[in-house]
Parts: sequence; structure tokens; C-alpha cells
Amino acid sequence: MNKYALALGGASLLLSVSVLAAQAQTKPPITPPEPPKFDAQGKIDYVGVADILEFKALPDYHEPDWVTKNFVASGKLPAVKDRLPKEPMVYKQGNMVDGLGVYGDTMRHVIGGRPEGWNYSAGQTQGWGGIDIGLSECLTRSGPLFQIKADELQPLPNLAKSWEWSEDGHTLTMHLIEGAKWSDGQPFTTADAMFYWDDNVNDPNVTPLNGAAPGSFGEGTTLKADGDYTLIWTFKDAFPKQYLYQMAYGTFCPGPAHILKPQHPKYSKNTYEQYKNAFPPEYLNIPVMGAWAPVEYRPDDIIVMRRNPYYWKVDEAGNQLPYLNELHYKLSTWADRDVQAVAGSGDFANLEQPESFVEALKRSASADAPARLEFGPRIIGYSLYPNLSANGWGEPDERGQAVRELNRNEHFRKAITSAVDRKRLGESLVKGPFTTIYPGGIYSGTTYYDKDSTAYYPFDLEGAKAELALAGLKDTDGDGIVNFPAGTAGGKNVEVTLLVNADYQTDKSLADGVVSMMEPLGIRVLLNQVEGKQRDALQQGGQFDWMIFRNQEDLTSVVQKTVNLAPIGPKTSWFHRAGEDGQVDLLPFEKELVDVVNKFIASPDAAEQKELMKQFQKLYTDNVYGIGLTQYPGALIINKRFANIPKGVPINLFNWAEDSIIRERVFVPADKQGKYELFPETLPGAPGDKGGPAKG
Repeated sequence: MNKYALALGGASLLLSVSVLAAQAQTKPPITPPEPPKFDAQGKIDYVGVADILEFKALPDYHEPDWVTKNFVASGKLPAVKDRLPKEPMVYKQGNMVDGLGVYGDTMRHVIGGRPEGWNYSAGQTQGWGGIDIGLSECLTRSGPLFQIKADELQPLPNLAKSWEWSEDGHTLTMHLIEGAKWSDGQPFTTADAMFYWDDNVNDPNVTPLNGAAPGSFGEGTTLKADGDYTLIWTFKDAFPKQYLYQMAYGTFCPGPAHILKPQHPKYSKNTYEQYKNAFPPEYLNIPVMGAWAPVEYRPDDIIVMRRNPYYWKVDEAGNQLPYLNELHYKLSTWADRDVQAVAGSGDFANLEQPESFVEALKRSASADAPARLEFGPRIIGYSLYPNLSANGWGEPDERGQAVRELNRNEHFRKAITSAVDRKRLGESLVKGPFTTIYPGGIYSGTTYYDKDSTAYYPFDLEGAKAELALAGLKDTDGDGIVNFPAGTAGGKNVEVTLLVNADYQTDKSLADGVVSMMEPLGIRVLLNQVEGKQRDALQQGGQFDWMIFRNQEDLTSVVQKTVNLAPIGPKTSWFHRAGEDGQVDLLPFEKELVDVVNKFIASPDAAEQKELMKQFQKLYTDNVYGIGLTQYPGALIINKRFANIPKGVPINLFNWAEDSIIRERVFVPADKQGKYELFPETLPGAPGDKGGPAKG
């Protein structure tokens, strides 16, 4: 027997259960109630991939007049047609809410992060808030997928303009866009992709941002180049189409090999730390494939990014994108981002904290309000996750081990979920039709959700107490808190630590609600509120009994981070990982979950995948795998002067809204443009130029 195993299960736990309690049970699960109607939500117009973009040559191309006058006419830049690929990406006018745009103006962002530098490939953050999305491009693209029809759902082409599978499904041949250039005019080729793969992803001393690793694309996967514009992937599994999503932001976004490679230890005398830090924020004009490049950095003040003169995307009229000349990133706080967007001193924010919804709506309804709110689907949600690893992950003490054994008891999990009044919990965050009951599992309103496969255990305190009794728990000392059985954890009161992210009021409010709802059930919950990075470290190290967790892409898009849906590997689950023996001690229903998820990953058939997710949802919610708490929409706060903002855009479904709105297509009508540009009529300078943007 494993040294961590304790005899908490089985008949011994039921000896203390009264006959009355044994006969009692929770109310049977029902299908979840319909979410309240919410008129502020935008309606998404679903389209096909071909409705959004294509790759083709156009008769002629255009750019801002000042670029032609100041840079092309003087010989500082080639003509725009010579800066574009043979067949640029062309965005379709029909998919643009407000049609073709005009050049000019700035989008002002406010962020709470601070940039470490520009070496994304080696793990440096640019500060988040959409900076990396603005300067990096990846093989595929996922953000705009929120508007793609379910039967066409797959990543959009991007740097990889097309791909095809071999007959046996083990080989994927990708064709890169031909003739695209970095912002300094150097060609983008397979050399950039192979440097990223060979010397960053597959170098154990390098950790690219977002944790790209060989396993991110399947164990045993290989990649090789065939000429300048063809990549050949080889996979162990057949048709692993889910890895196409991993090739989008931010797991396969190659950096400029002609700049990075000379600094890599394999090709220089640098250490890995020197390689990582070779391009600090002060290093301006780093070559990018994105629509804007950094031209100004002032510590704790601002980052300024200007249009990329070699950007490889156009609209149907041949206008080189982006329409916006400049992006600002004011270095402040995340809370300040919402405040400034509502006030009009910032232009864009992802409103994620429901406590701010009512005030933001009131303000935006005013005729003189500078910003409007675009509410998307209810895809922000929280769950309470019990640590299900009983074989040593995190090395729990005797009390912690006893809690984990309880977590693995179905009656205990049913008691917890039945004691949660989800309606009251949601209303504690915000009054109104924003929040809705979330039983757990796949979110309602997303592609793979099936209501009839979803088991919802309604609030039922008496039934919850009966389930606790069936789990072998009763209050033996009369203090209102149930005790561990005699001989287990000293027969003491059942006390559970709850891991919570202290950075956000929503997380803390939900935690307070759980604490208050568990007390009448007879469970004492002790909060462990820590800041995000420390919370992440404790979670990844298994140092928790329960945790409140804002769910990730696995339960929204399903096709992203699919491996996280179940413990199919030793570290794929958020809350059930392998112990010292390297094995995951799966519960019987978890084995079924693993089987379903593996079949979903392997299936090339969309209809079959849909059915498999119905099975997943039923197994997940029937067995109370994770205890859903509440779900609600996010809102995009956008200054009213901006056009081409899609309706119903989610703040984070397949990617953050900075990607989903396709910022390179966003524009400001000429009569609404302000004088916000800090470096008008300038372009990014030569690579390594510390003097700021090049001037005409």
C-alpha cells in the first residue's frame, strides 16, 4: 500500500452513520436553469473562415500619404508593393462591422505589468495587456475564432497561410507566407521558425513565454524545414488537430532569428541568462512581424509602438494595414486600466470584475460618456476545486491527507456542491442579470455545451448534511463542526484550507461566500489568500486542500488546452497530479474522463467530438469533479471613437480581446480623430537604433 494511503473510505466510514442519515440524500440533480436575459449582450454574427480573409495579390496597394511622401519618395523605403508579400493576407470588407477604414490616430492602453524585455522566445514578458499580441505573429491565429461557425472551427491561417495532412494523419505540411518581411525589411522564412523550435522550444535551458515545450505539440513530435517557406511536422498520433491551436498565440510565435541567434549561447559566448536579457525594454525598434513595433520606453511611464512599414496584411482595397498609426501602453495598474477607459483617458480595457459592472453601465449610458461597453457571452467563471491526489503530490501532513481522502469521496463532494447557494453567491458580486448558476464543467453558451448532459445539484442544506453523514462525518464534540472519524487526524474538527488569489476582489468575495456557506454545513474553511504568483506556485506544487480557480480555455473553447480537461498525464490536471511514484491515482470515473478526452483529441470528426463532449459533461457534473460557483460575462470597454469593433466580442475566449477584435482593422473615422500621437509621421528605425523612431 502507498505510504500516503489512509483508511478513510469503505465500510469503516459508514459505521457511525445513523439509519436516518443513510436513508436521506440530496435532491436529485436537475438540468441547470436558463440564465437570466441580459439585453446588453451583443449578438455574434457567425461566419466562415473565407468570409474573414484570404491570401491573394491585388492590382495595386496603398499606404498613408505621409509614408509615401516622407519615406518612399526620399528613397528611405521601397514602394509599398515591394514591401508586401507576393500574396498578402487580405481582410474581407464584408466581415468588417464598419467597412474599410482610414489611416490615423492612436489606441491608448493602460496596463499593470512591466516589461522585462523583447526576447519573447526566451521567456521575457513585454508587460501583457496586448503588447505581445501587437508585435508578435504566430503560425496560426485563434482570437477571432469566437465568430467562426462550429462546423468550420479550426485556427485561422496566419504566418502559415495553408496546410495539409498526410493520408495517415501523422505528417502536417505547412506553407508559410512567401515574401513577408520583418519590420526592418529582413525576410521572414523557415529559418526563423526552426531557430525558435531547435534553439528555444527544444533547448532545456530556455523557457519561451507561455511555457512552450516539446510536449506542447505532442510527445515525440518533430519539425523540419523544406526550403524557405515549408515546414513539415511529424506526430506520433494521427490527425492531432488540437496542436494547430498551440501554434497560435503565444506558443509558436517565432522571434527574429537574424537578431536573436547571434546572442544565443549555442552561437556565442553568452550565458543563457545573458541571452534572455540581451534585449531589454530600452532596446528600441526590435524587428517584429506584428502591426506595430516599440519605439519608446520610459520606465514606469509608457511604451509607444508605431506602425510596421513592412506589415504583410491589407484590406480589399489594397490599403496596407494597420489603420492606426500608434499604440500607447501607460504603465500603471490593472485597476487603473478600467478607471481610465471609463473616464476616456484610456481607450481600451477588459472589464472582468463584476463589482464594477453596474457603475460602468451607468456611466456608459450617459450621452457624454467617452466609452461604450460591449458585453460578450458568460464565459468568465469560477470553480472550487478539491485536491484529489491522495498519493503524495505536495507532501500533505496528516490533516491534509485526510482532507484529500474526503475530497475523493463522492458523498463529500455532493455535500459541498449542495451546500453552495449559487444564486446568492452570484448576487454577492453584483446585482442584476449578470451572473448565472454554474454547475461546473463546460460553460453554457459555448460551442460544446449541452444542457441535457449537465447535472446541477440545487442548493439543499439538509440534503448536504445527509451526504456528509454518508461520507462518515458527524459532529462528535457538539461544537457545530463535523469531526474526522476516530483514529483519523486525531478525530479533530474537519478544517479545510482554501487557496485564493488575493490580487482580485472577485476571488476574495467568492472565497468569503464559500466560507460562510460551509459553516452551517459543519465544515470549517480557513482562507489562504496569497498574491497571484505565489498562488500559482502553491497550486502547481499541490500545496492546497481546496482552491478557488478562474477557469481556463479548456472549459470555454475546449479545443485549447484540451489536455487540462482530465488527468491524462502526470501534470495535465489543475488539481489532480501524480505523486512521488509518477502515477496519477485515478478515481473510476476519472478513468472514463481520461478515455473520453483522449478520444476527443484523436477524433478528426466534428460530430463525434460533439458527442464525446456530451459524455464528458455528464461524467464531470454527475460526479461533481469540480464544484462550479458562478459565471458571468466580461465587457470590452472601448472609446466610442473607434470603429470595426465586432459585436458580442468576448474579452477572453480563444484569446484575449486585443486579438479577437483584430486591432489592425480597427480605425477612427476622420472626423473623430484626436491628436494623441506622440511621434507623428515617424516609423520604427533600424534594428538596434536606440534613438527612437525614424523620422521622415
